Order: sequence, then structure tokens, then C-alpha cells
Amino acid sequence: MSEKIFYMDNNATTSVDPAVRKAVLESFDLYGNASSMHGPGRHASAAIEKARGQVAALLGADADEIIFTSGGSESNNTVLDLVFSDLFSGSGRKRIITSSIEHPSVVETVESYREKGFPVTIIGVDSTGKLNMDELRKEAREDVALISIMTANNEIGTIQDIAEITRVAASCGALMHTDAVQAAGRIPLDLHGLGVDFASISGHKFHAPKGIGALFVRKGLHIAPLIRGGHQEGGQRAGTYNTPGIVGIGAAAEIALRLMEEDGKRIAMLRDRLRRGIEASIPDIHINGHPVDILPGTLNVSFPGAEGESILLYLDMEGVAVSTGSACATGSLEPSYVLIATGVGAELAHGSIRFSLGRYSTDEDVDFVLSKLPSIILRLREMSTL
Repeated sequence: MSEKIFYMDNNATTSVDPAVRKAVLESFDLYGNASSMHGPGRHASAAIEKARGQVAALLGADADEIIFTSGGSESNNTVLDLVFSDLFSGSGRKRIITSSIEHPSVVETVESYREKGFPVTIIGVDSTGKLNMDELRKEAREDVALISIMTANNEIGTIQDIAEITRVAASCGALMHTDAVQAAGRIPLDLHGLGVDFASISGHKFHAPKGIGALFVRKGLHIAPLIRGGHQEGGQRAGTYNTPGIVGIGAAAEIALRLMEEDGKRIAMLRDRLRRGIEASIPDIHINGHPVDILPGTLNVSFPGAEGESILLYLDMEGVAVSTGSACATGSLEPSYVLIATGVGAELAHGSIRFSLGRYSTDEDVDFVLSKLPSIILRLREMSTL
């Protein structure tokens, strides 16, 4: 087994940027409770407000539209919980529209609402993972409370036309939420320009610590807090402030905004080189996702005749870290519901691997994977025919 780790699972999580780590460590000296009025509290509060501005700048939002949360799952659940709030009381709007390839934090939440009797409409996608817009327009009626569509998919990397989807939501008077967890810090986002009402992000996807995220709430809107018990975040999210985490996501947002264009071009070049190398060295493969509208670092490949879990384990023994799909769905023996939704058969879906490159990916990483992967696939295919 290789002593070096060739990390290609950045859609699951990223390493903390050294400058972010430094900022977080220094923030431990800000021990005051940011809700306290004394000096130590005010110092912590000032650091939090600086971070709020940094996150807002990354998202094309205003600082007072940013609510800090524990991550993307909490942010998603907070927005979806709106159907139970007074916001739609007496309006007759109770239906939620979402897609067939959303993150589990959305999929499982809307399914729980369906079980409670709330109407839920699931919109399908095409073979590249793009939302069926004709189907969405047909379903966008006056009973719709909320449309929730992710900006970019965590498994196949396909990017949706959120601006057009938001226009459809506005046409029927529905609120629009996007899970921007995979997009934030990787592709340019202008939430004001997109016109969305809510957006979720998670810091550990762009080199901040785990356990910190944010929810964008368009100015003029209010949410029913998912976590109650305090006045923090304008009464919309209770709990003592996680000052180190908030400082970390702020620092990471500032770095991501500065490096996004440079990082994106370099990472996309590495991904394309990895793809060309796989196509040239391994016969009978299937590339999943959109050919153009895709995250710069995501490459999802199906290898007929080889199980994804086996490929992952063989690569892991060589020191290569990849994924068979969403890290939040790991442990399931079922094929990826995202790939199934795009029309990929169960057998092919079982043989898929997601390579997700990031800021610290190198030519050496790509070369090493290309030196090991062909023989692994050949070995597994030979074993499957015995």
C-alpha cells in the first residue's frame, strides 16, 4: 500500500486550507460569548460579523441575508420546514417541488413530509442530469409553496439553470430554494442575480472546517427557526455561536473568491486529462453527467463488469481515495439513485466511481491513478467472468 494519499474525494469533503487553519486557531483566543455585551463578547461578535460579510461576498449577497448553521443538511431542513410554518398559513400552498437527484438531506426530508400527507412532486432529469424543464413548468401551479433544486449535483457534477428555474417558481408565486453546497466556492454564484429566496452552503466543501455552514435568506423574508431557544441570528437560529467555525468559513470564503477562477481552470484541466487517460486506457466505459455544464473537478465513470465498491477498495489499497457516490449515502447496497434517475441501469450504476478533484490535486495524482486504474479494472472484469 502506498504511504502517500492521492486524494480524489473533494465532493465528500476538503482539507482545511492552511490559512483557514491559522485563522481558526487564532480565533480560540476570542473566548467570549458573542451574545454578551462585555469586551470579550464584542470582540467575538466583531469576528463573526466580519465572517458574515466574507460569506456574503462569495455568494453575491448582503451580510444581513446570511444565517450561520451547522452545515448544508441543517440549512436544507430549515428551508423545507417552512411548509409547516405560518408563512403559508391560509394560502392553500402546501406542495413542494424538488428533483429526483437531490442530496439525501432533501430527499429524505420531503419523503417524511409525503408520509405526513403533504403533496410532493418529484421532477425527473435527462440522461445528463439536467432537470426536465417542461415537466417543471407543467407542475408549477398556484398550490406550490416551495421549489427546491440543487445548483450542482454532488455525484455527477451537473449544474442546473437556477436562474430559469427561479423564473418558473416566480411565475406561480412559489418560493425558490437551491442547495448550493457543491457549487459554493467552486463556481461563481450571484444569488441576487439568480433571484433565489434561499440557498444552502457548507464550509467543508471549500476548505473550511466541518460543522459550519450558512443559509441565505433573501431580504424581506423570514424563516421559522429549526433550532429554537435563543435570540442569535435575529431569532432565526438559536444556539451559542461557533466562533472558530464561523471565522473558518469566513476565511475560506474569502480565499475561494480570490482563487476561484484560477483554481477552476486548473482543476478542470486535470479532470479532463484524467478523463482522456481513462478513455484511452480502459475500454467499455460510460461517463456520467453533463459534458459542459459540470463542476470543474467532478468526473463520474461507470465501468461495466466491475463493482464500484471493489474498485474503491483496490484503489484505497494503492493510496487513492475516491467515492462510489454521495458520502451521505455510503453504506447502502442500493445503486446510486442519482445515476438511476439519469437512466443508467442498476448494473452500470453499481460499477460507478466518482473522482472529485480540488485545490490541492496535482498532475502527480492524475498520473498515479492512470498508472493503477487500468490493471484494477482488468483484474475485476476477469474475476467477474470466472
